[in-house]
Amino acid sequence: MIGKLKGIVDSRGGDWVIIDVGGVGYEVVCAPRTLAALPAIGEEVSLAIETHVREDQIRLFGFVSEGERTWFRLLQNVQGVGAKVALAILGTLAPGDLANAIAMQDKAMVARSPGVGPKVAQRIVSELRDKVPALAPRGVNITGIGAPAPDLGTSAAADAVSALANLGYAPAQASAAITAAAQAAGAEAKTEELIRLGLKELGR
Repeated sequence: MIGKLKGIVDSRGGDWVIIDVGGVGYEVVCAPRTLAALPAIGEEVSLAIETHVREDQIRLFGFVSEGERTWFRLLQNVQGVGAKVALAILGTLAPGDLANAIAMQDKAMVARSPGVGPKVAQRIVSELRDKVPALAPRGVNITGIGAPAPDLGTSAAADAVSALANLGYAPAQASAAITAAAQAAGAEAKTEELIRLGLKELGR
């Protein structure tokens, strides 16, 4: 199985790019967001690859990060979500935004993706809610982990910490993330905004 490709961008289309690796061109299917992030033709690129093998074809799906590939795999565990729909979701929502939608049980945000109806969106936010913490990158460096929880000062921040803790994050980890979120958002930030920013902080 191919897990990674590093080569030169040879050409690209609406949903694919060809990566030249030592004179061999690999056609890789990508979400629009991934294609937009790729360098220009002739420049070097490295993509995380998910290989799908069937009797009649081999397809390579490319992602700019291991985190996106993990989401791609996880989404397909939900009934009604295949490779095409999973790619459409990742083409619409960044991993941090998807994690936030699941944490907030915001099926409307997930349903913005092409091919995702209300029922599928509901299954995604329901079935993946307990799996969001597992997608945080290993070795994430958040100030305050392992230290006493900081004084968060507001009920909105306390509620946001509680929400992250309910998702499975360690209390100190949740507190550190929300502290950083509160500093960025200001004293008047609401719980929902702090949760969103806290999840982004955890995903760095």
